[in-house]
Amino acid sequence: VDYAHTPDGLENVLSTARGFTRNRLIAVFGCGGDRDRTKRPVMGRIGTELSDLAILTSDNPRSEDPEKILAEVASGVEKTSFRMIVDRAEAIKAAIEAAGPGDVVVIAGKGHEDYQIFKDRTIHFDDREEARKALKCSL
Repeated sequence: VDYAHTPDGLENVLSTARGFTRNRLIAVFGCGGDRDRTKRPVMGRIGTELSDLAILTSDNPRSEDPEKILAEVASGVEKTSFRMIVDRAEAIKAAIEAAGPGDVVVIAGKGHEDYQIFKDRTIHFDDREEARKALKCSL
């Protein structure tokens, strides 16, 4: 789990994680709403180029439609081995379920944050907690 929420941050964390990966690198990431839209396709390109499986998901959509944000992220993707799962908890679960021996899962974008911001509300959400839940279910 990492706070990487910029193109440079995502590139750094995925490049570093690749060094620890014996098999596949699985990346879960998205882009925040009401923030710089020009970085979205760049994040999509970096996230999919540097991982073996990318799962695009929501990351504090704020007042924007999460599906539109994901479409903008996906517009920078050149390869086809990625998934879009709007629900961040489901995306984390899917990544962990897809992981096998020697795989590394990177969950990027929120890091230490323990909330998710939507148009009309802020809810408790912690990537670390969701990863632990998914790991327990997969054992």
